[in-house]
Order: sequence, then structure tokens, then C-alpha cells
Amino acid sequence: MTRPFPYIRSSALILALTLGACGGSSGAAPAPPVPPRSDVAPAQDTVETPPRSDVEPQPPMPSLEMRGLDTIRAGRFDQGKMWTFDVPPVAYLQETYGIEADEAWFARARLGALRIPSCSASFVSPDGLVLTNHHCGREFVSQVSDEGENLLDDGFYARTLDEEREVEDFHADQLIAIRDVTVRMDDAVGDRTGSDRTERIDEETAEIEEDLLEEFGGEEAGIMVEVISLYNGGRYSAYVFRRYESAKLVMAPELQIGFFGGDPDNFTYPRYNLDFSLFRIYDEEGNPLDSSEWYFPWSTDGVSEGDVIFIVGNPGSTSRLQTVAELIFRREVSDKAILAFLERRAAALEEFIEMDAATAEEYDLRNDWFGAMNSIKAYTGQIGGLHDPVILAKRRDTERQFLAALEADSVLLEQYGGLVEEMAELQQAKEAYAAGFGSFLALTADGLASPTLHRAFLAFQVLNARQQGAPDAAVAGLVAAMDSVGSAPTALDEWLIEARIQEFVEHYGADERWVSAILRGRTPEGVATSIVANSVLADSAATADGIRRGLISVDDPAIRFVGFYVPAFVRFQQGYSQLAEREEEIAAQLGRARYEIYGTALPPDATFSLRIADGVVTGYPYNGTEAPPRSTFFGMYDRYHSFMAQYGEDSPWRLPEQWASPPEGLDLSTPVNFVSTADIIGGNSGSPVLNAELEVVGVVFDGNIESLPGDYIYLPELNRSVTVDARGILAALRHVYGMERIVEELLQGAGVRR
Repeated sequence: MTRPFPYIRSSALILALTLGACGGSSGAAPAPPVPPRSDVAPAQDTVETPPRSDVEPQPPMPSLEMRGLDTIRAGRFDQGKMWTFDVPPVAYLQETYGIEADEAWFARARLGALRIPSCSASFVSPDGLVLTNHHCGREFVSQVSDEGENLLDDGFYARTLDEEREVEDFHADQLIAIRDVTVRMDDAVGDRTGSDRTERIDEETAEIEEDLLEEFGGEEAGIMVEVISLYNGGRYSAYVFRRYESAKLVMAPELQIGFFGGDPDNFTYPRYNLDFSLFRIYDEEGNPLDSSEWYFPWSTDGVSEGDVIFIVGNPGSTSRLQTVAELIFRREVSDKAILAFLERRAAALEEFIEMDAATAEEYDLRNDWFGAMNSIKAYTGQIGGLHDPVILAKRRDTERQFLAALEADSVLLEQYGGLVEEMAELQQAKEAYAAGFGSFLALTADGLASPTLHRAFLAFQVLNARQQGAPDAAVAGLVAAMDSVGSAPTALDEWLIEARIQEFVEHYGADERWVSAILRGRTPEGVATSIVANSVLADSAATADGIRRGLISVDDPAIRFVGFYVPAFVRFQQGYSQLAEREEEIAAQLGRARYEIYGTALPPDATFSLRIADGVVTGYPYNGTEAPPRSTFFGMYDRYHSFMAQYGEDSPWRLPEQWASPPEGLDLSTPVNFVSTADIIGGNSGSPVLNAELEVVGVVFDGNIESLPGDYIYLPELNRSVTVDARGILAALRHVYGMERIVEELLQGAGVRR
């Protein structure tokens, strides 16, 4: 479960957006107000309204009053339960579950958890063994495949310690300390506004990080510091990490078992996925890391319906503090544009994979396609939720309660009054830039943008700077960026260029002067073919040589193409960024206002920083029936046999050869996946799922389809996190893969060095 393309206000990031959740009916009583400045959330998770599952886009509806939606009230935990370790919910856990979670308990939970690239993970043995998802490790599985191997499809199993394969560009961050730096940041920033405020925040952030880096031993000691903005700047925390950069792949199952059901089953439940992989962290001497002080032991008992569980991980991004007007803009403009962008790129990737599977594998295009399809489903669900009048009614009530709290405090009203209204006006102003948003998304996104046009965009800036007399040193960064641009097969490169031109035509029109200059009476396909056939920048090596020797000119067809659209892009970026700058200021002020009113009673939006989410293992009503709290290997084999006649070897539910017949000793009643009410979002993938004793009972990998609006609202009636059951992992390791040394390590904490 990834959440690429997070909602971003700043248009500066529009260039490089990369792949890296319902309501109830009317008539409920109002929710009690949230107590101000409380350190914990209220004890009861009360559902005020019966669930809805109709999240498909709807036509314009009558007024709220006519439909009775004006009586709908926000739920107590609509803004979620992603608790920070800055202010852990000690009293809440005791009142809600009777769990005495002291400082030592939270320290163990924090130190056993890890953050890896785009995902979460955890230590699960005394010798540096790390558990995460299969989909979080796919690129590393492809990376360590030797010539003639296809480990992504066939799986990888290191039978001995010596067979574990070193991976590159891997790191794991362990949160070792937290400092509240709110006062220091507020004192440094003062009453600055606009770009001056942003620059001062950046300066103070760098100073805080430098100070703490020195205090904890510096980069040479493996220390990294990150200042986290919480509540949109209402609170600032400095997180001190120990970073591990030496790791090896230990085990990853076959793609067909790690992604069983493929895209059709993605964001659904019941599921039957063994979406897990195992890595090992090594120390500077090349030995398995001694993690004996902070690993999570493995549970053999597992979980039952009604059990309390905890998910400790790094949720990437949520938008639960956004105003209703911001959400409507997303529905009508920004998220809608992102979805269309992804659909075009996914179609191009899929067509190429089907046309030339061998080349696609060489370029690792399946992982790009998986990511795009994951995002398409996520954005479809998010937009659907924003068309649900009940969800919007609940968000309106949250906003109403917030405004009422402001009006009840004359000091706060004077400081923050009118900001929600101004935010709404900004959303209306942003609509004028919808064409630019739909045309210029992700101009430099690896895997989704044409590498030829990416290099051309950078080369255009280099040539422009040189023309104005800039020395080589001034453009060295741009030249280095050109060197780092990846490559794509020729046909795919052409299709990605064609997709971009189609967006220009769709949003600006073929008669727009600069669009017409690009086309010159040709089709988008014809333009794309001509550019790739005739541009030096279609070849990465020729580009690197040519830009350094001054052999590339503005007459190159790819650079001419960029020159046609850049004026429109600059106009869009300048106009949109001015609005975005003010939008960020208002969001920060509203964040501080909410923090003044509610304190830490409500958790902040996700920031890809460590959180702990509580939940209960339970099924839910769906599709006119009921989803069980857990699935088993029986169900996996039923899916396999039910679809083979229809799809054959192309079935998303096809099992790998060694799974096709149940292996001897495999108990088919063993749980494979289970669901809980824990609050998660993309970035949580790979998070350990723990019982109250902080034992591993599973690893979370997805949410159900009803959870997709979870970006902007958390509703526990139907939202479910989907977890690979620890018992299913053990059964597979033991009875299918013969990985007894890993089973022994997980259960006994021993045997790794043999």
C-alpha cells in the first residue's frame, strides 16, 4: 500500500511528483466537543452514523437541509488515531483497553521500528533480521538478480548466512531520540510572513539539525536528524535517527504469492497475500548487527477476533486538517488531474510490457506499472469519497466545530478569524490554473516522464544560463542532474512524449499558439516519433558528452519542444505558486489555531514519521455479506482454482509451481491475512503489527477499498488495515521454502550464525 503523489500545495514540486478509506446517514446526535489542550484523545471510539459504501461519483445534489445532511455530525476520531511518540497516548490506552503502557513500553515500540525507502519495517531477531513487505523490497529483489535469474518471479531464499545478497541504495532509520523544538522555532521565525518566513524556517531547521547532529556524534556515528512539522507548524519536533546503510536480502517469496490476486485484489479484502520479505542489517565489520536490545519477538499464538493490536510505522501523508474548500478543489481539479495523468502512463507501461516483456524486465518496468496501478486505484477511491455527500457533511461539521471554538475565544478569533473563508477564496482563484495543473504534472518524474524530455528540460536551462554568461560551475548541478536521468526503451519514450502532448491539447487546446507550434499540423504520435528519432537527448551517453563539449544547441528538436511550452509553464508556476505561498501560510496558521484549541487530543497529519496506531481485529459488512476477520490457505486455494479455468496462466490468482499443490505439512486452516480497525495510510506498508506484549503478530500491507478516503477522514465503521498473519509467514517458511534456519531465528532468537 503506497501513497504516491501526496497532496502538495507548493507548485515547485509539481515537476517531480513521483511514485514513491465511508460516512453515515443523517439524524445522529452531535458529537461531544473535544476537550481543549488534552494530552490524550477521548476514550470511546463512538460511531455516530450507520455506514455507507456508495462512494461512486454522484451528480449535483439538493441542499444539505433538503437531504437531512445538515444533521450529520463529525465522529470523535475523524482526524485519525496515528499517535506520535512525542506525546504517547498513555491515558487513552489505559482507559480504552486497560493497557498499562509506560515509558519503557513506548521506548521498546519505538526502537524496534524502522523507516526504509518509501516504507516501514522492524527488527525481528537479535541479529539484525528485518521484516517488511514484498512490495517494499521488489526493487532490491530485481537488483540482486544475477544474469539468467528472475528472482522477482521465482523468489529468493538464502539457505545460509553466506548466501544472503548485499543490496545497494538501502537504508534503515531507527528513531533514537525526540526533542520538542517548537519554542526555538517560533522564537526564530517570529511574525515573518511569505518567503521570508519560509527561508527563516529552513535556516533554523538546518541549525537545529546541525546542533543535534554534533550532540549525538555526527554522521560518522551513523546519526541523521530531521525536524518534523506537526499540526501544519503548530508544533515542531527534532527526530534523531540512527541510520543503517549495510543490508542484505535474506528472503523474498515469488511475485505471484507476494502479490497474489494482482491489481484486481489490490485494496480489497478478503485477501490471501504473503506480502513479506526479510533483510538483514550488517555492522561496519561485516557481521550481522546486534539488535538484541530492541527487536520484536515473534508470536506463535497470533490473534483472534476482538484482540487489540498496534501498528508502529511511518504513515506517509494525510490531509485531515484541510478545509472543505481545499477538498473540493482536489475533487474537481488536482486529484482529478493526477488520476488522468496516471491512467495515461499506466496504459503506456502496460502496452510496452505486453509488447516486449524481456526489455520491460531489463528496465524493471513492471515495478513502475505496479506503482502506477496502485496509485490509480487509490486516487479513484479518494475522489469517490469526495463525491460522497455524507463524508463531506462530516468534514463540514468538523469545520463548524472548529469555527465555533474560535468564535468562543476572543483572543483566538482576533488572531485566526477569517482564515477559513480566505482559504476558500484561494481555492476559487486556483481554478484559473487548472489547465497548467493538468499539463505540467511530473515533468521530471522517473518512470513516468519521458527521459528525453526530462534531459531536454534540464538542457534548456543549461543553455539559457550559458547564453547569459553563467560559468560552468553555475550549471554543474543541472549537468549532474542530466547524468542521473534514467533511460527508457525507444517505443516507451515516444509514448510518454505523446501522452504529454495529448495533455497539452486536452487542457490548452490545439489552437493555443504554443501548442499549435509544437504540432505544426502533425499528430501527437508523429511529433513524439520525430523527437526521439532526431534528438541527441534521446541517448543518455550522447547527452552527457554533448552538453559538456557544447555540442547541443537550441535547435535540437527536444529542446525546441521544451522552448515552446516553457513560457506557459513559467506563467502557470509563477501565478500558482503565489497562491500556494499564501495557502501554506494560512494552513500553518490554522494548524496553530487547532493546536491552541485541541492540543494533542487529536493526532497531527501523517508526515512519514513514526506513529503508533491502535486497533481491534474484527470483520465488517461488505458487498451485502460479511468479511471475516481472517482468511486462510483454504481461501487462497479456492481463489486459485476458481479463476484458473477463466484466465489460465495469465490469472492474477495463479500460484507458483511449488504452491500449486498444497505442500506436505501445510495446514490449510492456517491464517494468511487478517483485518483490524487500526488507522494507516501509504508509508505504513511493512509496519510491524504487534500485540500488547509487543510481539509480532503480522506485517501490514494494505487497506480495504473502503479505507481509500482515509487521506482526509478516518471512519472505523468500514476502514480496515490488511495484515499478513505471522502464522502464515511461519507456515510458508517452514513447509514451502524449507527456511528452518529463519524459523529458528524468529522463534528462538538463535541460529543465525550457523
